[in-house]
Amino acid sequence: MADAPFPTVDKCASIGREQHTVVADMDGTLLRGRSSFPYFAILAFEVGGVLRLLFLLLASPLAGLLYYFVSESAGIKVLIFATFSGVRVSEIESVARAVLPKFYSSDLHPVTWRVFSACGQRYVLTANPRIMVEAFLKDFLGADSVLGTEVATYRGRATGFVLEPGILVGKNKADALNKTFGETQPDIGLGDRHTDAPFMSLCKEAYIVPPKPDVKAVTSDKLPKPIIFHDGRLVQEPTPLIALLTILWIPIGFVLACLRIAAGALLPMPLVYYAFWALGVRVTIKGTPPPPVKKSTGQSGVLFICSHRTLLDPIFLSTALGRPIPAVTYSVSRLSEIISPIKTVRLSRDRVADAAMIKKLLEEGDLAICPEGTTCREPFLLRFSALFAELTDHLVPVAMVNRMSMFHGTTARGWKGMDPFYFFMNPSPAYEVTFLNKLPLELTSSSGKSSHEVANYIQRVIAATLSYECTSFTRKDKYRALAGNDGTVVEKPALKANKEMGC
Repeated sequence: MADAPFPTVDKCASIGREQHTVVADMDGTLLRGRSSFPYFAILAFEVGGVLRLLFLLLASPLAGLLYYFVSESAGIKVLIFATFSGVRVSEIESVARAVLPKFYSSDLHPVTWRVFSACGQRYVLTANPRIMVEAFLKDFLGADSVLGTEVATYRGRATGFVLEPGILVGKNKADALNKTFGETQPDIGLGDRHTDAPFMSLCKEAYIVPPKPDVKAVTSDKLPKPIIFHDGRLVQEPTPLIALLTILWIPIGFVLACLRIAAGALLPMPLVYYAFWALGVRVTIKGTPPPPVKKSTGQSGVLFICSHRTLLDPIFLSTALGRPIPAVTYSVSRLSEIISPIKTVRLSRDRVADAAMIKKLLEEGDLAICPEGTTCREPFLLRFSALFAELTDHLVPVAMVNRMSMFHGTTARGWKGMDPFYFFMNPSPAYEVTFLNKLPLELTSSSGKSSHEVANYIQRVIAATLSYECTSFTRKDKYRALAGNDGTVVEKPALKANKEMGC
């Protein structure tokens, strides 16, 4: 092979490597993709929105010319400057922790991972900014140390320039390895291009990862750590073409989102289903929904127990039923309350007060609740709060699932007021609402079941319907993972101090 006089990685044995040390490059080695542009684009969009992404896209031709015709180092410097300049270091770290791991993990090279994961000591040597990749490599791949390019900062912001010795490519990688290991030789070196040869030649064994675009990434069930929580607005990995299409679509999508939201908010609920279809929003209804309760009978309303995908779950439940169903929430943004076509009532996190409020609402009619307390994007259900099971025996589980092709309609780090807009900005968003059988009386609290038993049973039924996995994670676990806090709102004049944010 012309790139380097090394055998290919598939020739490397992975048995008996527990005491060995491996040093691997990242792009094209640990990851299948050889380009780091998509990850810079994700970071640019998350920290600076569409304008920062546009700036990066305009700079990318220059970066490409420098990378292929001048030096790798010069091209990467352009990407770093366009993405990082003026951005708060804390924002970069937040995106690196909460957003990028989902995209990195979906591109993990299976053959390299077989070797890398077999070794007891794992080091990564990469030209990427260390601040951008370290969280993923350490938390999800078990790397012991990450040697990457260091970005210069000033007063808590990245300047867009890099510190000495500059971009870690070629000789700089070899120097970084020598500085870390001294006279000790690492056992295995893994790279994918000729500029990796200097550091690979310092290892006892060295293997090249050939470019094979058809190789399939490590599947989600084989990942060393499952990605249950992740943040960020972009659904797809933004290649230059997808980044361009996203930029061009955003102004069109925003106008379309406003039309869709207006249709949902202003039209009578029986017409919303048809208006959504006319505007490209697909709503699929499965199962048999219960008829509305007649107030003249004095019967308590039905409590719909929904899995939680976005804050729009109760709205699409109402769309499927053809009538507005009030919903209790764990607080949503003021904007979302204003534009909501249904009544929303905030929980106070005071168990006695919340129970009394829910009972009162059920006396007035049907009600919707999402007992997970927060959304989850992946095929997992979070722990169900058991309060609802103590209040009524009229329980109808509802399995909610949605599809978005461009933007996620949830966030833990950003402003939640934009959640419905981002969902409806997708070209053709879809919701599937599956009504399950009403819970039999013998499985409710009035028949001697504890509220936790009822809640766990409904969680299992919904999970089985969706082929999801039940977990015991809570909203606090999600916010600690994604936002570095427990999701508690410290200051919000209209709410009590112990209320929690998010939907």
